[in-house]
Amino acid sequence: MQTIYLDNNATTPIDQEVVAAMQPALSEIFGNPSSAHSYGYDARKAVEDARIQVAALLRCRTDEIVFTSGGTESNNHAIIGIARAHRSKGRHIITSAIEHPATLEACRFLHAEGYEISYIPVDATGRIQVEELQKAVRKDTILISVMHANNEIGTIQPIEEISRIAKKHNIPVHTDAAQSAGKIPVDIRDLGVDLLSLAGHKMYGPKGIGALYIRDGVEIEKLIHGADHELNRRAGTENVLLIAGFGKACEVARRDLEKNGTIMQKTRDFLYGEISKSIPSVVRNGNPDHCLPNTLSISFPGVEANLLLSGMPGIAASAGAACHAEHTEISHVLQAIGLEPDLALGSIRLSTGKTTTIEEIREASRQIIETAGSLMPASEPVKKLVNDSQKIRLTSFTHGLGCACKMRPQDLETVLDKMPRPEHADILVDARNSDDATVWKINAQTAWVQSVDFFTPVVDDPFSFGAIAAANALSDLYAMGATPLFALNIVAFPVQRLPLQVLHTILEGAQSIAREAGIHILGGHTIEDNELKYGMVVNGRVHPDKILRNSGAMPGDALILTKPIGTGILTTALKRGNLKEEWLQPVIRSMTSLNRIPAEIIPQFPVHAVTDVTGFGLLGHLLEMVRASHVSAKLHAGKVPVFQGIEDSIKAGMIPGGSMQNLDYVNPHVYWEKNLTRDIKIMLADAQTSGGLLISLPAPEAEIFLSCVREAGCSETEIIGEVINSSEHSLYIH
Repeated sequence: MQTIYLDNNATTPIDQEVVAAMQPALSEIFGNPSSAHSYGYDARKAVEDARIQVAALLRCRTDEIVFTSGGTESNNHAIIGIARAHRSKGRHIITSAIEHPATLEACRFLHAEGYEISYIPVDATGRIQVEELQKAVRKDTILISVMHANNEIGTIQPIEEISRIAKKHNIPVHTDAAQSAGKIPVDIRDLGVDLLSLAGHKMYGPKGIGALYIRDGVEIEKLIHGADHELNRRAGTENVLLIAGFGKACEVARRDLEKNGTIMQKTRDFLYGEISKSIPSVVRNGNPDHCLPNTLSISFPGVEANLLLSGMPGIAASAGAACHAEHTEISHVLQAIGLEPDLALGSIRLSTGKTTTIEEIREASRQIIETAGSLMPASEPVKKLVNDSQKIRLTSFTHGLGCACKMRPQDLETVLDKMPRPEHADILVDARNSDDATVWKINAQTAWVQSVDFFTPVVDDPFSFGAIAAANALSDLYAMGATPLFALNIVAFPVQRLPLQVLHTILEGAQSIAREAGIHILGGHTIEDNELKYGMVVNGRVHPDKILRNSGAMPGDALILTKPIGTGILTTALKRGNLKEEWLQPVIRSMTSLNRIPAEIIPQFPVHAVTDVTGFGLLGHLLEMVRASHVSAKLHAGKVPVFQGIEDSIKAGMIPGGSMQNLDYVNPHVYWEKNLTRDIKIMLADAQTSGGLLISLPAPEAEIFLSCVREAGCSETEIIGEVINSSEHSLYIH
C-alpha cells in the first residue's frame, strides 16, 4: 500500500504545472540573466516573469521582491539585515516564543553580538499575547518579527494588529509567511508588514528557492555581497530554473487559493472527526478559530508519538517530540503553549494537502485509531495492527534506531559511581570492573558467571531478531572465558499490536542459537509493553583462575578483532528503508554467529585481555580495556574490518544516536591522525549488536592465533592495532 502523505507542512510535492514551467530552463533557457545578449535576455525575462507572479500573490510591487535560497535565508536577511542597518537607532528586537528556528537562531546570533531580544509569550492556543507585545515596545526597538502562521500547530497570528502597533512607534515588522502562503490570503496591503518571507517548497514549488518582500523605502543591509544582482540586495547569479518554478507555484497558489483551502480544510476536519469520535480523549492543539486549513496537531494521552508513528509505516507525519538515543526533546512550540509533558510526548502533526483525498483520510484515520488505541494504557482491546497472514517488519514497532540503544556511557558512569560497592570474598567480577558479566566464586574449582542483555528489534524478521538477541547475550559469557549452561528469556511484548505468533517465532530464533551453544532456555519473565523488547539472562561456569577480563593488556600486545563493525549503522539504514538486500544478509549472518570459536581457541594462547564489542562500540570497549589495564593503544583504522555498505550509509545520514554518543564519550581520550575523516570516526564508534571479541595477546603469538581462528571459520578476523606503554590511558588512531 502506498504511504499516505500527511506531512505537507514539512514540504509539498512539486505541482505538475510547476514542473512544466521549469522544463525550458533545463534546456533552452540556459543563459546568464546578467548577460547582454539574446540568451541572457531570455533568462532575465524568465526571472522577471516569475517576479511578477510572486508579486501578484502578495499584491505588492515587483521591485519589492528579492529572490533567495528559501525561507531560512529570507528570515536571516530580514532580521539580521534590519538589525545591522538600524543599529545606530537601537539594539532591541521583539519576536514570539513559537517562531521557526530560522527566526530564533537569527535572533540568538544577534543576541551574541549584543542585541537584546524579547520573546513574547503565547496563550494556550498558540496565539501571541498582543498586550504583552505592546508592553515590550521600547524606544530602542528596531524590529518586530512574528510568524504569520505556526508550522507545528497551525495557529494564525494577528499580524494586522501587530503592524498597527508597530506603525505607531515607527518600527518595521517582519513576518515569516512560509506556512501560510498558498493556504490562506497573504496580502501585503492587509497585513501591513514591511518584510515577508516565502519558501517555494511549502507551496508546491521546488526546494532551495524563496523570496523576501522588502517594502519600498525600508532600509536593510544585504547579507550576501558581490555583484549587483536582485536590485543590489542579494548578490549571486539567479537560479533561473528554481525561480521559474517558484513563480509558477505562486501563480497556481493565487489562482486556486479558495479551491485548495476548501479541500485541505475538508480533509483535515474529516480526519479529526474520525479520530475524536473513536478516541474521545484525544486533545487538539492550536487555535481552532485561527488556524491554517490543513494543519491538525493532536495529542494522545499516555502514548509516545515516536512509537505511534513507527507503528504506522503507511502514514507520513511528524511528531511533536524528537526522540534521540540520549533524551526526548519536546518542541519549543508545545512547551510555549504549556502542554503537559504527557500530552506533548504523544503529539503528532498531520498536515493535509491539495491532492489529499477523503479515501486516503479514511484509511489514515483507521490506522491512527488502531495504532493509538493499542498504545493507550486505558484503551479497550482493539484489532491488532498486523494479522497473522501479513509480513512482519519488526523495526516498524519500535522508535529506536539500529543499535541496542544503551544508556550514554557518561550517564551510566554517573549512576554506578553513586552505587555502594559490595564487598565479599566470593565476588570475582562486578560492575566496578567494566567487564561483560558478573562472576561469583562457588569453590576453588568453579565460579558462576551471569549476564543479561535485551533490546528492541534491529532487524525486521522475528526469527532473526530472536537469534541475534540470543547470540548477543551469550557473547558476554564467551568474552569471560565461561562455558554457557542455561538461559532465561526476558520478554516485553505488545499483545495488542502484534499476533502472538510473532513472539513464538522470536523464541524459535533464540532456541536455534541456544541449541548451537549447547544450552537450554529454561524459563523467563514476560510483561505486556507497547514496545517489543527481547533478550536473555545467561548463566555459565568458569574456573576461577581462568576468567578472561578486559584488564591485563600489556605493552607489546597485538589487538585482534574477530568480526567486522558497522551493525548499528547498517541496521539503522534498514529501519529507514535504505539498506540494500546484499548488504543486509552478511550483517545478519555476523550478528547471529556465536563468539564460541575464538573463545574455544583463546585458552591455547597466552591471552592477556578480552572484551566483546557491543553497545559502546569498538572505541568505547577498547577505551575500557586500556583504562582497566593502565596502558594505551594504537589503532590502525584501515585494518579494522567493516561491512559492505557502511560508508554509503554514513554518507546518507544513517547514523544511530548511540554511535554519536559513543564518539562524544571517547573523543577526549583519543588522538586522531589529521587525515582521518568524520565518517571513519563514526564508524569506529558505531554501537554494535552481537559484535566480535577484542583480544589482547603478545604480538609474537598474534599471527598464529589469527591463522587458527580463520581456519576455524572466522575469516574476517584481523589484527587492528597494538598496546603501548603510556600513563595517559588514551587511544591513538591513525
